[in-house]
Amino acid sequence: MATTLADENWKFLLKLLPAGWEGLAKETGAVKRLRGFDSVEQLLRGLLLHVALGCSLRETAVVAKAAGWLEMSDVALLKKLRQSERWLQALCLGLLREAELDLPSKSGLRMRLIDGTIVKEPGQTGSQWRVHFSLCVPGWTCDHFRLTGSEGEGNGESLRQFPVRANDCLIADRGYAHATGIWHVDQKGGFVIVRHNAQTLPVEAEDGQGVDLRPWLRRLARPGQADSCTGYVRTRAGQRVRVRLCAVRKSEEAIAATERKLRRRAQRKGEQLNPETLEYARWIIVLTTVPAEVLTEKLVLEWYRVRWQVELAFKRLKSLAGLGHLPKSDAASSRAWLYGKLLVALLTERMQRYAGAFSPWGTRWFDQDAPFEPLA
Repeated sequence: MATTLADENWKFLLKLLPAGWEGLAKETGAVKRLRGFDSVEQLLRGLLLHVALGCSLRETAVVAKAAGWLEMSDVALLKKLRQSERWLQALCLGLLREAELDLPSKSGLRMRLIDGTIVKEPGQTGSQWRVHFSLCVPGWTCDHFRLTGSEGEGNGESLRQFPVRANDCLIADRGYAHATGIWHVDQKGGFVIVRHNAQTLPVEAEDGQGVDLRPWLRRLARPGQADSCTGYVRTRAGQRVRVRLCAVRKSEEAIAATERKLRRRAQRKGEQLNPETLEYARWIIVLTTVPAEVLTEKLVLEWYRVRWQVELAFKRLKSLAGLGHLPKSDAASSRAWLYGKLLVALLTERMQRYAGAFSPWGTRWFDQDAPFEPLA
């Protein structure tokens, strides 16, 4: 049969996978024998059809059979997805390792990257779900996966959605910067590192008076200059948590880019941009409850940077997860689905990096393994 464009693209995608990806399928127990498929490659292609494109298990079984990849029922495919959890996780871990993320010292803490996303089942009446998940680093294991409704009290993004043990350190973006969630983690003996949001998380001084952070921030006038200060945040119920604010001045290019983004957003919403918001955009401000003797301000900022380094993958994951059939029958299949989404997100990021080196005519003009033959 003639090689199709889809087949060529698939072969290119396989080159982006971590070394030894086929052997990992057997090592992790995803493949014990070739039953219902002729190769590990065909199994991966079928699983990604379900995970990446949002096809239901039944649709995947029908399409994969017609394409000649898999010969199994939707029930058997669900079992295979469940068995592939560790394999898909290992593929994600391999891509993250090859990205050469530089992990700073964690000083005995258990570092967890926190995020969430909305999943909408296909169809006009498809249900919406909110996925809350936590990834432990450096192992990149999903240690928590929870499915809730997308609306209603108790279903929003909050650190209260996650179980916490002593010495856990939860790293999250500004959507989780709420005093109630920080109090929840603090009471369990854990710590937080979150992007500070001046509008939703006001800071108090020792005497309970509100603190304007701008005079302190203005002292950080040089790009890359960093500093820290202490304060308190208060829940609606009146509980207070002592926190540390670590800030670093952005580069002039980053400031200009952020200002453009804020102005476009305000224009799109028909709102007047607050000058205070523009001023705060000059710094990255991270709030933490980790004591200074455990993590210095530099390490706190570096740990938040680790989350920023995978933020693009998280954003891709959210867009990919936005539409799809989420397996809800058991935790293993749900985690495998999440690892599959994250794998596609990481592959997309790697593909974009490769795209910068593409020739104007694409990548298929000649076979790199074949000798080059100049024109006569």
